[in-house]
Amino acid sequence: MTHSAARSQFETHEVQNQPPARGDSDLWQGDIALREAVPREGGQAEPLADYGKTMGRADMREAGQIANRHSPELVVFDQGGRRLDEVRFHPAWHQLMRTSLSAGYAGIAWDGTPGGHVTHAAMVYLASQIEPGHCCPMTMTYAAVPAMAENPELAAIWQPRLTARAYDPSPCPINEKSSATLGMAMTEKQGGSDLRSNTTRAEPEGDSYRLTGHKWFCSAPMSDGFLTLAQAPGGLTCFLVPRWLEGERNAIHIQRLKDKLGNRSNASSEIEYHNAIAYRLGDEGAGVRTIIEMVHHTRLDTALAPAGLMRGAISAANHWAKNRSAFQKRLIDQPLMQAVMADLALDCEGALALGLRVARAFDGTAPEDRAFARIGVALAKFLGNKRCPIVTYEAMEVLGGMGYIEETGQPLYYREAPLNGIWEGSGNVICLDILRTLAREPLAADALRAELEAATGSDRRYDTALKAHAERWPSLPPEGEARWFAERTALLLTASVLIRAGVSAVADGFVTTRIAGERGHVTGSLPGPVPRELLDRIG
Repeated sequence: MTHSAARSQFETHEVQNQPPARGDSDLWQGDIALREAVPREGGQAEPLADYGKTMGRADMREAGQIANRHSPELVVFDQGGRRLDEVRFHPAWHQLMRTSLSAGYAGIAWDGTPGGHVTHAAMVYLASQIEPGHCCPMTMTYAAVPAMAENPELAAIWQPRLTARAYDPSPCPINEKSSATLGMAMTEKQGGSDLRSNTTRAEPEGDSYRLTGHKWFCSAPMSDGFLTLAQAPGGLTCFLVPRWLEGERNAIHIQRLKDKLGNRSNASSEIEYHNAIAYRLGDEGAGVRTIIEMVHHTRLDTALAPAGLMRGAISAANHWAKNRSAFQKRLIDQPLMQAVMADLALDCEGALALGLRVARAFDGTAPEDRAFARIGVALAKFLGNKRCPIVTYEAMEVLGGMGYIEETGQPLYYREAPLNGIWEGSGNVICLDILRTLAREPLAADALRAELEAATGSDRRYDTALKAHAERWPSLPPEGEARWFAERTALLLTASVLIRAGVSAVADGFVTTRIAGERGHVTGSLPGPVPRELLDRIG
């Protein structure tokens, strides 16, 4: 038997009908909806073009997979038994953090760049497509800046480092660092969202306080400091707790890292304060009012992250459908697959459009901007996060059994999808907050009404639905209907943004299916043929 004959005897097949590796992909250039929305809402294209091109490289996608495969490790003691309380990460994590912080993820909203919050929000959307876990510490760093203003002396030290376009993970005091990150530690076992039930104590000591207590959930415990709540003599108060002091570690003991469903690249923990040094932000007793400014900004990111997760999952599904055939036709050319992909795209485009419109309100300075930001971010967060798990699942199914395989990236999106709906208020908390805002802040109700009415006169079906909404709820709904009310209001608000954006295929598809209800209940149950323009916008 010849050598070639022996070789062919053991060859079983050639690799056929398998999509090629995705390689480098430009996340900015390949996203029509993003490139339309950013200038429409006043954001900056240039930094996003650079960031999108960098994050879309194959090596960055690989770094994201590696960072999730090699989870952070907690090192409590050194070999001599001295406390370290350090979290150590794979180099891939540091690569992601360095890339995103250097691009301005945490700082661009605060450096005077026009449309800074819109540009930041678009960065959240882009980063979430590649590796969402590293967004957590950067988002809290971004969001902590306005809360720090409650203590000008601390702000002078911390704010320049929080907004620096650099990444410095070194374990040392803030004065020795070129940049810094901040985490958050609010939740306690007995209270959850009921922050006023917190029991951590804060005892005054000169110009600082000593904190003692247990925090059930501390996000990003490797950060240089934390915003936290504790009971001071004057009531629940907000504090900055630095991890490092001059010449020693602060008494923050990491009890364990949480073993989570997703977000595995990022460390989440339980911690204890053992007489830890802390500095007050705001007045004693004003803790919730002080830290809510941070929560307000982190909510913006939890509204954009699901749009990014949906986009990442849909892009992967689209790559598969364009490069895989069945029954002598490409998957993307088959009517059922087109219906599924188009339906998914409508959710993603809607979440992105609404999220960036809300971000524009964060950039605004007028009272009505602030009011709309307050109500709009809650509505955007609620709707986007309720759709995201469904979209990521359906996008995973496009790949069949391969969608369940880690190397495709789809399981990461699916595991991550529920998390943003929990962060900064789960669904019920957000709905109750929507009702409270509309009841207590007349300007927010007026701003929302103006946004909804701004789209009237362009689509009869939208006008009819908006009128029916007002008739169904002439005043605020009873608490038991808050989810229904929030969903319907958010859908109408999304439709309003899309109608005014002027992309007929998207606006008409959204109104037809989400507002007029001309569809079934499952993804892809759409009426009539899918417009080619809607599919082409996926990329």
